[in-house]
Amino acid sequence: MSPTTNGLPGTAAVLPDTVWEPDPPRPHTPGHRPIRRVAVLSVHTSPLDQPGTGDAGGMNVYIVEVSRRLADLGVEVEIFTRATSREQPPSVEMHPGVTVRHVTCGPLEALPKEDLPAQLCAFTHGVLLAEAERPPGAYDVIHSHYWLSGQVGWLAKQRWGVPLVHSAHTLAKVKNASLAAGDRPEPRARIIGEEQVTSAADRLIASTPIEARDLVEQYGAEPERVAVVEPGVDLDVFTPPARATAGAERAAARRRLGLPTTGLIVAFIGRIQPLKAPDVLLRAAAELRRTDPALADTVTTVIVGGPSGSGLDRPTALIDLAASLRLSESVRFLPPLPRARLADLYRAADLVAVPSYNESFGLVAIEAQACGTPVVAAAVGGLVTAVRDGVSGLLVAGHDPVVWARVLRDLLASPDRRAQLSAGAVEHARGFSWDRTASGLLAAYRSAVADHRALALGNLDLIRPRVVLNGTRVNGTQANGARVNGARP
Repeated sequence: MSPTTNGLPGTAAVLPDTVWEPDPPRPHTPGHRPIRRVAVLSVHTSPLDQPGTGDAGGMNVYIVEVSRRLADLGVEVEIFTRATSREQPPSVEMHPGVTVRHVTCGPLEALPKEDLPAQLCAFTHGVLLAEAERPPGAYDVIHSHYWLSGQVGWLAKQRWGVPLVHSAHTLAKVKNASLAAGDRPEPRARIIGEEQVTSAADRLIASTPIEARDLVEQYGAEPERVAVVEPGVDLDVFTPPARATAGAERAAARRRLGLPTTGLIVAFIGRIQPLKAPDVLLRAAAELRRTDPALADTVTTVIVGGPSGSGLDRPTALIDLAASLRLSESVRFLPPLPRARLADLYRAADLVAVPSYNESFGLVAIEAQACGTPVVAAAVGGLVTAVRDGVSGLLVAGHDPVVWARVLRDLLASPDRRAQLSAGAVEHARGFSWDRTASGLLAAYRSAVADHRALALGNLDLIRPRVVLNGTRVNGTQANGARVNGARP
């Protein structure tokens, strides 16, 4: 087993071209006990917020789904997030065994992420105070999400004497390397903060091997501290229609959403900001109207989400763009949707477009495929894992609207090809589940705790670099070439 699987099922793999040496038997560590309680830190956005607007997105979904499943495995989860309203109670039970604690720091209102570093001291105080009210050893591990939370976790791990597991979700250096035209680069302060958290964390959770490599090559992370644990999808909510009644179910879903029951639908779901590139889809729709007006007359483009990030600077920019491209009659804008309605939208659509400039994974792509809807996505970041090119959807190189229009036209004009991709999408999505993600995280927690305790006891023989990266031996012993169980080729 690897230092990230710890004997549990599920993927907790590492970097491509990386092999693991078999672990020696790990001696029993005095005082060892199972993971009982995890402190989850989510400073800038609450898992109770509706994804799709403001700062609420895939990270919110991730925290909610993983926390529920960890609790179902017997691990108590306490999520600390910033209070943004006087109406919020100090704590809320989100799920049996999962508590959301609202920490008061700064004004009781939503703040841009750029203003939150000034509130980290107050947030940290609230987290430490909550722990001080408990008996010693209340938390076995800290899991921080996004770099702001990582800064809090860095201090908390030192105060509590427990390991810090960190998920970046997005990385400033990667984002800045692929900015949309006119988008604001991430500030140097964030890059420094991410570098500090990368150095301080006992385990770094990456969603894909690509993110793992970015952590190692761009942030100097030690490979043996990086665990790849893929996100999942709720396969009970996001389900495909029955083959015999697919047409009727699609029409019913469209009626519930107020969408045309005939014709073709291409949907975009996500926060409205340059990074997500909904404008690329609109420009592609305009190009389709120029090159194939007959087909374009049958297509409705649906945009679901609310403004976020730099998109807040011009909240009506996408509506204005649709008008300037003379698409107002064929474009529908919908607000963020709850899960049941979102599943309806996926089933209502013939294609889902994900033209982002960068995605650490791309939950929308997996959810859409689980509902049997093929995805056309940019070939960037985690989308190359989330979409199996030519099997569950198509990956597009670049963001040229002319190229996107051609790819969309070819699929929209070919029902047989869409049906083939739809079957592949369902099969591909079945390989992802939140249960699998929770098991992978629990393995990473256990591994981090075991190594942390061994280090605290001064038993350094229990902690050794075991990774061989690109054929270079890290610890001077020969690797056997075996890959981690569950790693994707």
